[in-house]
Amino acid sequence: MLRTHTCLDLDKSDINKKVTLSGWVNKRRDHGSMIFIDLRDRYGITQIVFDPEVSSIAHEKAKILRNEWVISIEGSVVLRKMINKNLKTGAIEISVDQIQILSKSKPSPFSIFEDKTETNEELRLKYRYLDIRRKPILDKLKIRHMAMLETRNFYSEHGFLEVNTPILCKSTPEGARDYLVPSRIYPGNFYALPQSPQIFKQLLMIGGIDRYFQIAPCFRDEDLRADRQPEFTQIDVEMSFDGKEKLFEIVENHLTRVFKKCLDVDIKTPFERMSYTHALEKYGTDKPDLRFSMEFERLDEIAKKSTFSIFLDTLKASNGCIKAINVKGGAEISRKKLDDLTSFVKPFKLKGLSFIKKTDSSLSSSLLKFFTPALLNELEKKLKLEDGDLAIIAADKDDIVNQGLDHLRRKIALDRGLINKNIYKFLWVEEFPLFEYDENEKRLKSVHHPFTAPSIKDLEILEKEPLKVRADAYDLVLNGYEIAGGSQRIFDSDVQSTIFKLLKLSDEDIKRKFGFFIDALKYGTPPHGGIAYGFDRLIMILTNTDNIRDVIAFPKTLKSLDLMLQSPGEVDEDQLKELELETKEIKEIPWENT
Repeated sequence: MLRTHTCLDLDKSDINKKVTLSGWVNKRRDHGSMIFIDLRDRYGITQIVFDPEVSSIAHEKAKILRNEWVISIEGSVVLRKMINKNLKTGAIEISVDQIQILSKSKPSPFSIFEDKTETNEELRLKYRYLDIRRKPILDKLKIRHMAMLETRNFYSEHGFLEVNTPILCKSTPEGARDYLVPSRIYPGNFYALPQSPQIFKQLLMIGGIDRYFQIAPCFRDEDLRADRQPEFTQIDVEMSFDGKEKLFEIVENHLTRVFKKCLDVDIKTPFERMSYTHALEKYGTDKPDLRFSMEFERLDEIAKKSTFSIFLDTLKASNGCIKAINVKGGAEISRKKLDDLTSFVKPFKLKGLSFIKKTDSSLSSSLLKFFTPALLNELEKKLKLEDGDLAIIAADKDDIVNQGLDHLRRKIALDRGLINKNIYKFLWVEEFPLFEYDENEKRLKSVHHPFTAPSIKDLEILEKEPLKVRADAYDLVLNGYEIAGGSQRIFDSDVQSTIFKLLKLSDEDIKRKFGFFIDALKYGTPPHGGIAYGFDRLIMILTNTDNIRDVIAFPKTLKSLDLMLQSPGEVDEDQLKELELETKEIKEIPWENT
């Protein structure tokens, strides 16, 4: 037996007990006659002490120990002379009788025993198995496990069956790019890795599994960012007969339980709701962070009465608008910092910003000469300006203003410390448009996916004015992140065929890509709907990190590289021949520079 206890188990109640512990040498301190080791496993740390008067043989072996060596020791639990209140085991230590050196270690490329490290992320990803030993990564993986376990328990208790769906499936249009897998048996044909189990979970509803869930691996070949990975995990949920309101209730209860279990935080329900149109109008995004205010105010009606040419020209243009935010206490911001804010929004195509400060009950701005006193008074009331406030005004096309002010709002909140990280603000965003128009392809595209049901209220205009049709879809937003999205589904084969035709899929395309699904809809399909949580993103919020790679055991870089496995990589020519494939060129990956 290599251990009787873990390195977190023992306390004063175990004094004089004979124990065996195993783990890694976290830190070694040689005091000459006495050698102290902090022994670490995934549970915690216990101090062990080598005293030559207890065992001269063990003491001699301890002299050669180095960090990250794996050892097993036998000894007695004794009271520690200097108690370490920062450790659960800080009142005791183990007086070592015997030691086994199980495995030696090369010097680690970065410090493991310290919680914080200055080591760059690329090096830590290259040696991810060492990074996992560090408490920050280990703690996040523990939270991930707890959330996953609570999810399985919760949904099982509420009558949901966990069903695994295929990984090798069919490539379908819409969404991100598929990862393709060539077939050896049928050369020239390909499987696709699932972007989600969407079609399968709807087929399960047709199959009579009225409540389904799955913690599902998904794959998307898309450009990455801090909160996105090419392979990711989602909690997939689908229900028949119950409708949206019941789904919302279940999701809210599930998340309440997860937050209580993982963080001991009580979440208030029901969650707030907001329409997609209102979210864009007031926050410029469909995933607003509600932990702070700074809502947008539209100034079109006031601005068009001014003589400021930039505002007037903007309003004459198609989709032009004037919007502003009130930064409470922002009058103190210096001219240089205001210039920096103007530079900040330029990458979002917003050419400039205007500023109005209110101090000592009067306004100051280069804009004042373009507004009558009555208009300025109207503007003050509209923006609720008080002494010490700063109004920031943007003028451009609606989407450009929304994007620029959205990023600016979040930057100002961070810079001015307006975000309380201990608050969790959930929001349901509803009434999304069903379609958007793709200027490049000159056709309609689904905002979510082609199986989203149109709002019952808009069915009569589906074919006449499709861009005005709302979807029976919803996203769940938490602290500015979209953590879940779903919809009620189309369960009428005629409506589904109409959607495909509006997307300009030919009869041949529909039959080739979705023929099996259209056929399945004709065999008694129940009304159903569902949702998919971005599980990694949820864990990212639960563990208070803004980097999704921190919560995944073996993640990829922003360039989709696995630095540890050095993947993707070339394959043998024989493998390509078996698949009847050949490559035109091979792009060398400079692993030595990563």
